[in-house]
Amino acid sequence: MNQTIEKLVSLCKRRGIIFQSSEIYGGFGAVYDYGPLGIELKNNISQLWWKEMTQVHENIVGLDSAILMHPKIWEASGHVNAFHDPLVDCKQCNSRYRADEFGDDYDSIEWDTIKCPKCGTTGKMTEPRQFNLMFKTHVGPVEDSGAVTYLRPETAQGIYVNYQLVQGAMRMKIPFGIAQIGKAFRNEIVARNFIFRTREFEQMEMQYFVKPGTDDEFMKEWKEKRFRFYPNKLGVDESKIRFHEHGKTELAHYAKEAWDIEYEFPFGWSEIEGIHNRTDFDLSQHETFSGKKLQYFDQQENSRFLPYIIETSAGLNRMLLTVLSDAFWEDTENNRIVLKLHPRIAPVKAVICPLIKKEGLPEKARTIVDGLKPHFKVLYDQQGSIGKRYYRQDEAGTPFGITVDHQSMEDDSVTIRDRDTQEQTRISSDQILNFIRDKMD
Repeated sequence: MNQTIEKLVSLCKRRGIIFQSSEIYGGFGAVYDYGPLGIELKNNISQLWWKEMTQVHENIVGLDSAILMHPKIWEASGHVNAFHDPLVDCKQCNSRYRADEFGDDYDSIEWDTIKCPKCGTTGKMTEPRQFNLMFKTHVGPVEDSGAVTYLRPETAQGIYVNYQLVQGAMRMKIPFGIAQIGKAFRNEIVARNFIFRTREFEQMEMQYFVKPGTDDEFMKEWKEKRFRFYPNKLGVDESKIRFHEHGKTELAHYAKEAWDIEYEFPFGWSEIEGIHNRTDFDLSQHETFSGKKLQYFDQQENSRFLPYIIETSAGLNRMLLTVLSDAFWEDTENNRIVLKLHPRIAPVKAVICPLIKKEGLPEKARTIVDGLKPHFKVLYDQQGSIGKRYYRQDEAGTPFGITVDHQSMEDDSVTIRDRDTQEQTRISSDQILNFIRDKMD
């Protein structure tokens, strides 16, 4: 694992952001739990995405479809027959790899000449075999073939099979979108790079239904909107994000055009969000397999058609890792580690510290905490020196440190410290709320 990622993993455990799942039992591979600060950060990011994708658009609505769905949905989508990864094993050390890690054209590789990356043995790699990534489960009391279904490997299909119901109930007119945040599950062969590739994750997807012929225009529009979200809303360094277009050999079977937004992680450039033109493939498949007509009726033109779909699909876990990687800063000059999270998404907005534990300062600090709590997450801390208290919160990404001192008792003012610059400003305690809100905006 990359050294920077190792340090980030350590910080996440130390500060209650992310834990290895089932750690007291030795851990459970590629599954993670989100601690007190992790769930706050994750919720802040997902709520920001939800607002950006639904609240500010009159023609995009939300949905929460079930994790368990009719198994024929996954036949129609192609997941039963085509959702596979190529798998190879080292017979010497039993390490397992995706075959495409050794090259895109893995079918033509002479596997008896390949060296195992872990044990270094040559000539012990198996030939590639296909491995379906879906988790099977059974519905009902009897485990027979008739009761087999799957944990969903993506959230998009739940939108497609509900699109007509949503459109009718909400009286939506083309173009319109349906957004969803939800859990998905993939039995990944090799899960690595912390929370980048996991077996249980959350997707944030928006499927935009458009009239065929207008799809190129909307594809361009959504590409730009989704790219700008990262620097403008999450505060991610724009020089570390880029587009990657899928070439003809990379395109998924359903896609007319596909672009990835990539971030430069410590382990290299990797996808964090995809924008795809899925044409009418999905709706056409569900029409065929369900026997139900899924065409949209255009009243103005008195015509029916299957909409094309522009998809924006992001993993919440990857977006969280992007934010953490971008914010991680080793401030060697001051011997501290800082998470330079934008105040908008920081798990805790401020820590309130009485300078000493007596002379009415703790009570004064508690009053400030109580005034801020209804508006955003804040903490009270009176343990240790003021410098140690600040540094603890720097690691947790808390943007502001508010100190109540003797002057506070005289004129109701406090010092408010900036996490990144460590500069301190004296303000009246009744200005704290607006001060922090301004920084969040």
